[in-house]
Parts: sequence; C-alpha cells; structure tokens
Amino acid sequence: MYFKIPKDDEQLTWTRHVACKMRQYGLSQTRLKSLLNNPERKEQGIADGTIALMQTVGTKKRPTEIWLMYQPIDKKKRIITAWRYPGISPKQKIPIPQEIIKELEELE
Repeated sequence: MYFKIPKDDEQLTWTRHVACKMRQYGLSQTRLKSLLNNPERKEQGIADGTIALMQTVGTKKRPTEIWLMYQPIDKKKRIITAWRYPGISPKQKIPIPQEIIKELEELE
C-alpha cells in the first residue's frame, strides 16, 4: 500500500511511519504543523531524545487528543509518529497505544 510522505523542508523532516499514521487517523500535514506550533502539552517522548506534543480536540462530551512525537535534529524536527488518543490522557504518563510502540520498535 502506498502512502504519500509530506515533503521535507528546512524545518521539518517526515518519516514513512508518520505518513501511514496520518492516513490511518485522518490527520493532515497542516493539522500536525498546527499542533507543532501550538501544543497544549509537551512531555518527554518514550523514545530517547524525542518530544511528545498533545492537543485536545473533539467535543466536551467526546474529547480526544492528537499526539505527535518528534526528534530534534540540529535545527530541524524529525516527525516520527502521530495518533489520536481517545479521551484525555493523564499527564506525565504517556499512554501510547501498543500498536504504536510495536511499530516504533520495528523502525529501529
């Protein structure tokens, strides 16, 4: 199956993995850039040297979060993965779906 990877620029690089997740969760490049520029929360990512960003979306009755994990490399950000978390995640306890963890391990 083919997934279009967003084009890299002077600030961002995108992985094939995040392109698959964008399609799976219906996340656009514009939406993820908005999250990068205006996160509600920022925590240390589960992978060494990564940062996780979160932003609440949805409704009051059915809130969800969009998560994005990136790795700073020099002056760029390497976008590694993104997903939708059902509900609001607890702070400092990164509730990453098991499928994401498995897929990240396969990238190493």
